[in-house]
Parts: sequence; structure tokens; C-alpha cells
Amino acid sequence: MSKYRERAAKLVAQMTLEEKVSQTLYNAPAIERLGIPAYNWWNEALHGVARAGTATVFPQAIGVAAAFDEELAGRMAEVIATEARAKYNVQKKEGDRDIYKGLTFWSPNVNIFRDPRWGRGQETYGEDPYLSGRLGVRFVEGLQEEKDGFMKAAACAKHFAVHSGPEKLRHEFDARVSRQDLYETYLPAFKACVQEAGVEAVMGAYNRTNGEPCCGSKTLLLDILRKEWGFEGHVVSDCWAINDFHAHHRITKTPLESASMAMNNGCDVNCGCMFPNLRDAVRGGYVEEARLDEAVTNLMECRMKLGMFEEEGTVPFDGIGYDQVDTPEHKSLNLEIARKSLVLLKNEDHLLPLDPGKLKTIGVIGPNADSRKALVGNYEGTASRYITVLEGIQDYVGDQVRVYYSEGCTLYQDRTSNLAQANDRISEVKAVCSVSDVVVVVLGLDATIEGEEGDAGNEFASGDKLDLKFPGLQPEILRTAYESGKPVILVSMTGSAMALNWEDSHIPAIIQAWYPGAAGGRAVAELIFGAYSPEGKLPVTFYRTTEELPEFTDYAMKNRTYRYMEQEALYPFGFGLSFTTFEVNKVEMDSDKISADGEIKIRTNIKNTGVIAGGEAVQVYVEALREGTPNPQLKGLQKVYLQPGEEKQVEITLKSQAFALYNEEAEFIVEKGEYAVYVGTQQPDARSSALTGQKPACLKATAEERIRL
Repeated sequence: MSKYRERAAKLVAQMTLEEKVSQTLYNAPAIERLGIPAYNWWNEALHGVARAGTATVFPQAIGVAAAFDEELAGRMAEVIATEARAKYNVQKKEGDRDIYKGLTFWSPNVNIFRDPRWGRGQETYGEDPYLSGRLGVRFVEGLQEEKDGFMKAAACAKHFAVHSGPEKLRHEFDARVSRQDLYETYLPAFKACVQEAGVEAVMGAYNRTNGEPCCGSKTLLLDILRKEWGFEGHVVSDCWAINDFHAHHRITKTPLESASMAMNNGCDVNCGCMFPNLRDAVRGGYVEEARLDEAVTNLMECRMKLGMFEEEGTVPFDGIGYDQVDTPEHKSLNLEIARKSLVLLKNEDHLLPLDPGKLKTIGVIGPNADSRKALVGNYEGTASRYITVLEGIQDYVGDQVRVYYSEGCTLYQDRTSNLAQANDRISEVKAVCSVSDVVVVVLGLDATIEGEEGDAGNEFASGDKLDLKFPGLQPEILRTAYESGKPVILVSMTGSAMALNWEDSHIPAIIQAWYPGAAGGRAVAELIFGAYSPEGKLPVTFYRTTEELPEFTDYAMKNRTYRYMEQEALYPFGFGLSFTTFEVNKVEMDSDKISADGEIKIRTNIKNTGVIAGGEAVQVYVEALREGTPNPQLKGLQKVYLQPGEEKQVEITLKSQAFALYNEEAEFIVEKGEYAVYVGTQQPDARSSALTGQKPACLKATAEERIRL
């Protein structure tokens, strides 16, 4: 038992039943006689301290994932934790214990982005369990930095589990999933956060999984999370999810039954209003008081780890002042991440980078060109300065190049003014194109129409997308620019994959910018003008159409994501272009035998064969060479930065788990036989090779016997 556990248990033993129940609420009141201050558990830090005033606003999580860089995610989380402590310290001094003022952050979101229509997919690290797990682990480690036995901030892996829309149905939906898909796809990132990073909290999802409400699921919260994985932190419900047990799922009949079900199955703190019923539940014998004691002990232990019961000035993080919020260093990291998140999808005839010295005029058109909302995505903080794409281009060229601008249209309405006729900016779009040497069209979505049910005001699909097309008049605006005959660069600012079929066929340069953070417009402008080489890779597949996808409500992984898809992608997972070129050579493994406790070290050289400096992600994929197995899956990753002509050796280690697959009984097994190991800078699929002109090296490894892990 840790020192905090023992101390927490002693504190809980002094509480009355009513006091213990009060501490299981997200807005827990003070217990003055025991020296326990009030505490609100609800805080957010998906890509910066959110909803609590000024903070560094980093790129949305999906953009962070596109950097394909574990270390970068960790550095971002360290900054978030520092700013969180700085804000907490001044707020505590002022007696401000409101929502969004604590140190328990309900991030990261490590759900799998299995369907591009899901509005909250922008909050995730993409569609791949391995990548999501690696980034989730580093985010948690960065946020939960420890010093002298105290934790700087507490992370929470959410939403556990099998949760990825539809938003409209989430309060009543039952996600049916096989044990194989559950363990192979939906659980690995959570498991990594629990077992590798020691994540302090896990949040249950709104939906049911295989009939059980996730926030009261014996299977998920007790059998898997506590017993199988050994989780020792606390579990929090999603907000008002326990109310759904009786109101929408109809698994229980009363609030008392719902509260009892959640508490008995391992939920410790209720974001919502159901847990006051626990007083009567304990008195009536529906919940044992020992279980309530356990829950409150879990919560007090967390607060003690964060130093909330220590004398002022004795916790090493007490000295972090408000001057550590939004510092120049933090802003510099923000710009670095924004740059590394951008993915160059197409660059026909090397249109990019543009040379401002050869331009007199440039046109910037589109509803997201001067949009702050398109910079930040959802669950965002407030930046001290925002740089939109228009502003970034204006700042970059200064007085050297004249910049013309037209909003063009709104995101999805048919006019920019209610009193105007439909398509009221089309003549201005044509005028801008006519006087411009080159045209940058900035289209996409933002969190007002793509996001969480209730937050996104999407009148069409409760925050989800109905299809993968740019909504409203945006396609017409782009076609008009194309028909002008001027070179066109498309910047797509979305939190998810779009079907860019026409765009791929007609537009010479395409940049996927995601929601790139407060400095995102500067990063986009610098890419366009070649201040650095793009290095982002797609953390999700860009499909050609929704018609090739299974039903949105189908949680089976068959024909979903790059790991199981049967058709060819438009732009594959792991793909992204650069302004320089890289050569992977001298690929070798130190062994070609897979053993239970052994590991295989892969060494390869990578050389920058171009003329500018750049970053590249060395990617390792593994495929079991037998029928009925997934496509090659990402199992190793390392980011490398090279000057022109520079060459480095990279070493990536594959443990036996990299070769194992779950069977229908959820047994994790390396089957006897041959495995392909692909080493390169992309997936080993035909489409990636067609887009890049490159192929990964292919090596073979063999398991001489069946290995059960």
C-alpha cells in the first residue's frame, strides 16, 4: 500500500456516509472539519489547458497525431501540465475552485477513429491502435510528470470503450463488437495508457458495449480494467452518462438502480447528478459501504498525489507562477507542432513552394481563410493571439506581394448575408482570381459543425458528417478558382478525412491542415512559401466515398481503416509528401526468428538525398503471411531529422507482441509461420507506392512454433 493509499484510507474512515457520498460527485463540496477543500474534478486539456482562459492552444489532437512523433506529444503535454499548475496555483490563491480550475484533466481521447463521419474523431490520434497507444502513453507521461513523489497533473484516458459515434445515438446506442475486434482494435491504446504510463483515471463512454452501459460495465471496468490490467487509479463517468442507464438505455428502472450499478461495477466519481442516490443505496443494501469507501479512497489518493492536502510551499510545483502561462517558449513549440502536423497530399510539378519574389499578387479565398474557429477545433482554450491562414500569408509576404481576399461563402449556408441572394460572393471570387497570379483556397469544416453532440451546432447530424464532401457552396468556390486558369493551392482545414476525388484530379497542390492551433496560419503560410519542408503523415485513411464504408453503426472492423480495408484508398494512412527526398537503405534484422521472450532489432540507414533539411517518419509494418489476417499493421515508428546529404542509422525493436494477433476467443497468439516486416517511410500498399514512387524494404521473420502471449 502506498503512503498516499494508507493516508487516504485513514481520511475516509473519518467521514460520515453523507460526506463520503458527497465526495463521489464531480463538484465535490468541502468537508471543513476534516480540512478537505471543495474540488471540481472536471477539467479539459486535449490540446492545451481548455475552457479556463488564456493558455497555449496547440493543434487539435488529430493534427498532433499527423506529426507521427511520440516525443513531440510528450513535450506538448509537459507544457500543458506546467500551464495547468500555473493557473491552478493562482486560482487556488484566490479561492477559485470552479469547474475547469482543477488538476484532473479528462484527456487524452484514445478512442479509435474507425469511421470518418464521426465528429469527435478530431479529438483522437487517428485510426491505428499502435499509433494511438504510443501518443497516448507519451501524453500521459508528460502530463503526469512526477517530482519528489508528487504528480504535476492527472490524465484520464477516455472514453472506455468501443466508442466512436454516431453522436446522435450515443445515449442509447449498443456497440456490438466481437472479442477479437475488442482486443485487437478498441482496447490496445487504453491498455498502453494503463500499463505503460500509469494513467491516473479512465472515463467510461456513454454507449453500451455488448449490452452493458460502459460506465457500469462489469466486463470493462472490473474484469478487464481492474483485474486483467491491474488498474489502480479512479474511474469517472462521462457527463450525465449514468442517467442514461434508466432514461435511454433502459437497463435500470430508477436513478437509485443506475447509481448502484455504476458504483458496484467500479465507477468512482460521477460527472452528473446520480450519485447522491448512493446514500439510500448503501442504507438499503444495494451498495456495500466498503465499496463506497474504496471509491472515495481512490479519489482522495489522487488528490494527495497532486499535493492538495499539503502545507503551502511544500509541493515542488507550488512555485510555478503565472508567468509560465503562454510563454515565448511555449508559443515556439506550438508553431513547431503546427508545422509538423501539416500533410502535403499533392504537389504536381512542384508547384510548392511558391517563390514570393516571382509573384506580384496572390488571392486567398474561402470560409476558413480568416477563421479563428478553424484553427482550434473543439475542447480549446483561449489564445493570446491567433494567426489565420490569411494573416499568415499577409505577414509572410509583407508589402512585397499584394494579397487579395474573399470569404467566398460560409461553411454550409448558401449566402453570407441573410438579405442577399444565394451565392452572394461568387462575383468577388471571380474578381480575386482574375487579379491574382496564384490562388490559395481555404475550405473545410470547424467545430461548430463537426464535433460533439450538443456542442457542435450541426443541424444535419448532431456533430457527425453525413458524407465526406465539403458542405454548402465550398465545392463551387473551388471549381470557380480552378476554372479561372490560375494555379490553385487547396488548404483543407478539417478534423477528419474528406473525399477529395475531384480535388485530386484537378487541383495541383493540396495541404491537409487539420485544426492547426493558434499559430496554424503562420505554419501554413511558411509551408506554402518553403520556409520548411512538410513532414506530416496521415493518421487516418482518406477514402474515396462513404459508399465503400460499412454502416456507421456497424462496429465490426471488417473493411474499416487501413488495417482491414479491401479497396484502394485515395490517400492512405501513413502517407505524406515532402519538399525533399529520402532514401532508406541497408535494412537488416539482427534475427529472423520470433520467440516468446525475444525481440528483433531492425536497423536501417535513412539519408536526405534532397537539397533542403527535413523530417521523415521511419515506419515499420508487420503482416502475418496466411489467410484471414489483417493487412500490414504499423508496429514501429521513429522520427528522424536530416540536413541535405546527411545520413543516420535508425534502430527499431519489435517484441514478440508485434507479431501476435488476437483470435476469436481474444487469445493473443503468434501463430507458427512466416511474417513480412516492411521498413520504409509509408505503408507497403500499392496506392502509397503509386503516390510516392517508393516501396518499403521487405524482410521475413519466422515463428517456428505457436506462441501464446
